[in-house]
Amino acid sequence: MRAGLNSTFRSLQVPNYRLFTGGQLVKLIGVWMMFTAQDWLVLELSDNSPGALGAVTALQFVPVMLLTLWSGRLADRYDKRKLLIVANAAFAVFAIAFAVLVTTGVVVLWHVFVFAFLLGIANAVETPVRQSFVSELVELRLLPNALALSAATFNVARISGPALAGVLLAVLSTPGVFLISTALAVAPVFTYIWMRPAELLRTERKDRGSARVIDGLRYVGKRHDLLLPICLMAVIGMIGFNFPVTLAALAKINFEAGPSTFGLLTTALAIGSLGGALAGTRRRSRPGVHRVIGAALIFGVFEFAVGFAPNFVVAALLLVPTGFFSIYLAQGANHRVQMGVDPAFRGRVMALYVLVFLGTTPIGATLAGWWGEHFGVPSSIWAAGLVSFAAAVGALIWQLRVSKERIEVRIRPRPSVRLVSAAEPPAAAGAGKIPDARSGAVRGHAEPLARSGPVARV
Repeated sequence: MRAGLNSTFRSLQVPNYRLFTGGQLVKLIGVWMMFTAQDWLVLELSDNSPGALGAVTALQFVPVMLLTLWSGRLADRYDKRKLLIVANAAFAVFAIAFAVLVTTGVVVLWHVFVFAFLLGIANAVETPVRQSFVSELVELRLLPNALALSAATFNVARISGPALAGVLLAVLSTPGVFLISTALAVAPVFTYIWMRPAELLRTERKDRGSARVIDGLRYVGKRHDLLLPICLMAVIGMIGFNFPVTLAALAKINFEAGPSTFGLLTTALAIGSLGGALAGTRRRSRPGVHRVIGAALIFGVFEFAVGFAPNFVVAALLLVPTGFFSIYLAQGANHRVQMGVDPAFRGRVMALYVLVFLGTTPIGATLAGWWGEHFGVPSSIWAAGLVSFAAAVGALIWQLRVSKERIEVRIRPRPSVRLVSAAEPPAAAGAGKIPDARSGAVRGHAEPLARSGPVARV
C-alpha cells in the first residue's frame, strides 16, 4: 500500500508542485461552490429557464473562444508564474464584486450574465498558462503523474464543491455560498507568490519574443498524432460535456427536486471523474490513440443511457461511470497532446487544446439549453451521447485510414478483436496466437503498434 501511495502521489514530493496543487484545490472548491449556487440563482431569476442557464454557461466560455490562443502566445513569451498571479488576482476581484451584489440582494439576471463573462475572461487567460506551467514544476518523468494529479485535484473539488454548496444553499441560502466561495478563490494568488522561482524547470529560448499563434497552428497541422485528439475533444467538449446546463435543469424540472439533489447529481458525476483521474496517476508514458478513442466510445454510450434514466437514483448511478470515462478520456487526450509536443510550442498548442475543449462550450451550452427548452432536457443528454459516440467512431475510422490498419473481429475459436496492419498477409493475420509484449506486440497501446509490430489487441 505504501508503495502504491508513493507511486500515485510522487509528484507531491516537489515543493513547488505541492503549493500549486494546494492552491488549486482550495480555489476550485470555491469555484464549484460558486458555479453551483450561480446555476441555482439563474433558475430562480429566470423562472426555471434552461435557455437562460445555457446562456450563462455560454458567456462563461465566450472569452475562452476569443482569447485563449492569445493567452497561449503569452505563455510562450512571458513568465508563466507572474501571468498566473495576475489572472488569479483578477478572478478574485470579479468574484468579490459578484458576491457583494448577491449578498446585498440587488442582483438581477443581467448582473449574472456580466459577471459570468468577466470571470470567463480571467479563466481564458489562466487556463492555458496553467496547463503549460505544470511542465515547469516537475521533471518530464513525473509529468504524466503531475497532470493526472491535477485532474484528480479538479475532481476532488468537483465532488466537494457542489456537495458543500447543496448543503449550504439549504442552510445559509445563496448569498452565504457566494461569500464562502469568494474567500476560497483568493488562495492561488498566495501559493504562486510563495513558490521558489529558482526551482522552476524553464526552457530557455532565444526566439521567445517572436512566438506567433500561426506557427503553433501550423505545427499542429503537420502532426496527425496531435490533430486527432484535438479534433475529437473539439466535438465532445462542445456537445458531450454540457453537464452544468443539463444536470441543473434535469434536477429541478424533470425530477422536481431542490438544490441538494442537484448537488448530489453533480457529486455522482464527480465521484466517477475522480476515479478516472486516479486511474491515470500511475501512467508513465504517452497514452496510445486507441485508448483515447475507446474511452470516447464508452463515454458516449453511458451519456446516452443517462438521457433515458427514469428517476433520480438511476440517473445518479449512471453518472458515476459517465464521469469516470469523461475524465479518463479528457485526461488521456491531454496527456497525448502534452507529452507529444515540443516545449517551444507547448503554450500555444495547449491554448489550442483549451480552445477546442472549453472554448466551444458557448456553442454547445446554448444548443443544449435551446434543445432542452424545446424538446426536453433528457433528449438533450441522450442526443449529446449519440454525437459523442459518432465522433469517436469517426476518429477511429480516421486513425485506421492514416495508419493503414483494419479491425478484425473473430468469434471462433474464442471471441477476440484485433488491429491488423494492411501490410500483414491474411494468412499471417489468421495464424497462431496474438504475441504478447515480449514478442513485439503492444496490448492496449496503439503508438508502438505502428512502429514496432503489425498486430495488437485492443
